[in-house]
Amino acid sequence: FLPKNNHWSKRILLVFSFILFDYLSTLTFCNMPCEEANPYARSFMEFFGIPFGLTLFVLIANLPIYVTLSLDSYLVRLPPKMAIIAEVFVDLAFAWFVAGLHFSGGTSWFWYAPDLMRQSIGTFLYLTLAFTVVKPHKLLAVTNQSIA
Repeated sequence: FLPKNNHWSKRILLVFSFILFDYLSTLTFCNMPCEEANPYARSFMEFFGIPFGLTLFVLIANLPIYVTLSLDSYLVRLPPKMAIIAEVFVDLAFAWFVAGLHFSGGTSWFWYAPDLMRQSIGTFLYLTLAFTVVKPHKLLAVTNQSIA
């Protein structure tokens, strides 16, 4: 169940790199479940142990994100100009709600900055990578060339 085209694959890899960063930093720095701030992750870690509980939680919690992005790559067929706007909106939403939160959570183990600051930096980092690596704006140039 892989995404249909390349820029959706890149977007999924980018989103999950932030999730992986949070997962690995939590796995590295968390010595006891009570140190985890997320109550759902903490309960998984208490019930199943830190490594397996955290892994299970990350898989269950982030499966909807993967499924949504993969299905969007197959089902959503927007006109090119509308697709550009929709993809920018998707990137903004994932930047704040996924990448920003996971960056903040991952860095909270070793960087004592305010949550909003860490989340904002994670959002900026995601958007910078999204607009330089995923390049949704390139679709418009390609579409304009094919129409002309």
